[in-house]
Amino acid sequence: MKYITIALAKGRLAKQTLQLLEQTGITCEEMKDKDTRKLIFVNEELKLKFFLSKTSDVPTYVEYGAADIGVVGSDTILEEGRKILEVLDRMCVAGPASAKELLKTNQIIRVASKYPKIAKDYFYNKKHQNVEIVKLNGSVELAPIVGLSEVIVDIVETGSTLRENGLEVLEEICPLSARVIVNEASMKMQRERITKIVKDLKNTLTTSEN
Repeated sequence: MKYITIALAKGRLAKQTLQLLEQTGITCEEMKDKDTRKLIFVNEELKLKFFLSKTSDVPTYVEYGAADIGVVGSDTILEEGRKILEVLDRMCVAGPASAKELLKTNQIIRVASKYPKIAKDYFYNKKHQNVEIVKLNGSVELAPIVGLSEVIVDIVETGSTLRENGLEVLEEICPLSARVIVNEASMKMQRERITKIVKDLKNTLTTSEN
């Protein structure tokens, strides 16, 4: 089996990412040695390699295939403008453009989401807006289309599914901090393994939010 290489931005973000990875069952004991001078760290059992890089260089390593996956701040991605896939994005309020005005009033609206606790916390504690929250398990994008809700709260990746269904991001719940980026060729060649890593990270993130 081919190794999957993960590039991490040095500093606090690397520590946070490693903590999240550990919650998904991915560990790298070598990286915990503060005195090590190693540049490449390996988990032989899972066939994973890790390395730490200057933040601004992570997108470069991923774009050119030196790393299959990278974790970096969104500001770095915007600044670097690299040809990479962003596969782990932010939690947002989305809906048709016409719903934008409803979010500026105290009118009670219905919100559909797989993440009712996150939705409730955002609307009640941050926006101070009374809403009715409907818990869904499937494709929440369907809810505003068929009239079940005015808006949805969901994780938005590329936004293509929203656009294809006449919806858009209306408000951002979580700040744009860390992003998972993937080399395009790696995603084609190692789709199953990379998708699992990203999915497990996403589940860990949403569980911690709950």
